[in-house]
Amino acid sequence: MTARPAGDSGPGPDAAGAAAAAARLTGRGAAVRRRLSAALTEVALDDGRVVMVKHDEHPGAVRAEAAGLRWLAAAGAVRIPAVHGHDARCLVTDRVAPGRPGARGAHRFGRDLAALHAAGAPAFGAPPPGGPEEARIGRAPLRNTPGADWPRWYAEHRVLPYLRRAVDTGAVRPAGAAVVEDVMERLPELAGPAEPPARLHGDLWNGNVLWDPEGRVRLIDPAAHGGHRETDLAMLRLFGCPHLDRVLAGYQEVAPLADGWSARVGIHQLFPLLVHAVLFGGGYGEQAVAAARTAG
Repeated sequence: MTARPAGDSGPGPDAAGAAAAAARLTGRGAAVRRRLSAALTEVALDDGRVVMVKHDEHPGAVRAEAAGLRWLAAAGAVRIPAVHGHDARCLVTDRVAPGRPGARGAHRFGRDLAALHAAGAPAFGAPPPGGPEEARIGRAPLRNTPGADWPRWYAEHRVLPYLRRAVDTGAVRPAGAAVVEDVMERLPELAGPAEPPARLHGDLWNGNVLWDPEGRVRLIDPAAHGGHRETDLAMLRLFGCPHLDRVLAGYQEVAPLADGWSARVGIHQLFPLLVHAVLFGGGYGEQAVAAARTAG
């Protein structure tokens, strides 16, 4: 499967407008360095720093992303670009200079990701401090409604709402929906041992895993919330990640996964697959049903 398309944040300001936003939010002189897309611009500040200016028209999206980045950074684990300022529509963060993935950096990333998850969250579905309940995952809505029981929370607030939308759009047929619904009914017995809420990135596909010149990973564009740690790992596998075997090896050294975790990958991939089925159609609905069948 190819990597999913990057989220579309809608039309943003022109390059000059992005530089003006950076100047306003950082208090520094700013000039455009490079326009990357309608929503993303590299801007050079007068103190020599290069920052990214991201524009998003969805209400609450910038607030959610800024809160998520700060919450993840507070764990002191995986490197996260610093937030230099934001308003209702624009977010200014560090630019991550590009590097190349390597086995050593992947192993370190696995260890750091385990530490990030271990930093915890108040509840499953808990938003980051200062983050809104109504957030986003790419172009899709993400409701952060806290819950104490992971199987019930995952079914009610992640899988079933998107399953209903996928059926309505024709991306999943009723017979396939019945397969997913059956897995959700049996989730308490399929979910493995109970675990405390982990501090999740929440949208951990390969496009949000950046490698810097030191070979270290920095994570961007989170949909951060409290969740099950196997969900982040399942998403890394779903959309591919360089040296994933080394990532998992590093993770297991710090926080070994519960027995049977590999058999539960399909369960944790259901939500991102159904999101993609609703947004992009194609074969994502069929893949979601196939993932449900692996869990049975």
